[in-house]
Amino acid sequence: MHLSVFPQLWRMELKVRVFYVALWTTFVLLFVRVEFRYHLNDVIDLSAPACACMSCVMDSQEDPWFRERYDGRVPKLMNRANSNISELTYNWWKKLQAFRSGNLGDVVEPLFSLFPDEEHYMDSSPDRCRTCAVVGNSANLLRSHYGAIIDAHNFVFRMNNANTEGYESDVGAKTTHRAMYPESAVDLDNSTHLVLLPFKVLDLQWLISAFTNKNITRTYRKVKATIKANRDKVMIVNPEFIRYVYERWLKKQGKYPSTGFIMLMLALHICDQVNVFGFGAGPNGRWYHYFDHWHHPLANSGVHKGGVEYDAILKLEQHQMIKMFKGW
Repeated sequence: MHLSVFPQLWRMELKVRVFYVALWTTFVLLFVRVEFRYHLNDVIDLSAPACACMSCVMDSQEDPWFRERYDGRVPKLMNRANSNISELTYNWWKKLQAFRSGNLGDVVEPLFSLFPDEEHYMDSSPDRCRTCAVVGNSANLLRSHYGAIIDAHNFVFRMNNANTEGYESDVGAKTTHRAMYPESAVDLDNSTHLVLLPFKVLDLQWLISAFTNKNITRTYRKVKATIKANRDKVMIVNPEFIRYVYERWLKKQGKYPSTGFIMLMLALHICDQVNVFGFGAGPNGRWYHYFDHWHHPLANSGVHKGGVEYDAILKLEQHQMIKMFKGW
């Protein structure tokens, strides 16, 4: 045999050995993966439901549209540990403020010396069914007779100064969480959570003042110097969460999200089942509150893009992440 044949035979034998090694490695990796999944199933039921409700928000986590927007890691409610917000968020947040305000770092210690400093609502499990009603202020609630349905939820979120007295049959009487900021503040009973939406550092300073020395009586307009509320039930939405809602869910439409949309997003992140009431225009196509006797129209523009928010809510329902009750 000619000597030049030997290098060719050697190279061919090397290729065959490499092929068999690769084939064997693939087989071993597949076997390990199957065995790992088999033993994991002994501990965790990978087909288990996300919650104990008939339908769960997190059942949609494989939906590409949902995955593109939803991020459960974003801090929702502030505490000492997550109050050091990113520079990106801080710069965006400062632009929302029409005038010079204080520094966030200066208010963290007094804030969480007064109010609960904890991780809220971290108890999700397949055995839990937390039902939440997010009740907007639209006139489409009038003559809806949703009151009993709303009150049957575990959590009932309401916004700003929405009155329930005299409207109980349509909007319910129960309130577990009321979202507000200084300019929309109302007194609460001892069982309701005050959920502050801080659009500026001064809002946090006002919250401290309202429970202590009562010396802040004006922001960009006159505000309540004090408020009746249970300080042990005070919660503060994290500015990181507000920016996340604005960028991920509204795609930077408008200047910042409305109170109602932020609370809907909060519910989507802490509840197992979310039902939405009182969002959108009234039956005549005009945008106004159910408690506004003069029925003046609300602009579907300005700092909030009501149409964009409403389209996002319709999309959430279309993807079966919420159920929307339109009233008419």
